[in-house]
Amino acid sequence: MADQPNPIDLQKHLAGVDYPASRATLVEAARRNGAPDDIVSALENAGRDDFETPAEVSAAVFDR
Repeated sequence: MADQPNPIDLQKHLAGVDYPASRATLVEAARRNGAPDDIVSALENAGRDDFETPAEVSAAVFDR
């Protein structure tokens, strides 16, 4: 299994997302932006359904 993604790569693959955004929107954007499987998986398992800001996404993924 791949290492956990880093916050910079995560946000690069979420370029173009308008917030607030749902988890499904983030996963779709990451796939559209060519995110590797580890980033998509991290978003799918982020533990919440809605995000107000990019910082909330990073916190949900990395501050578990």
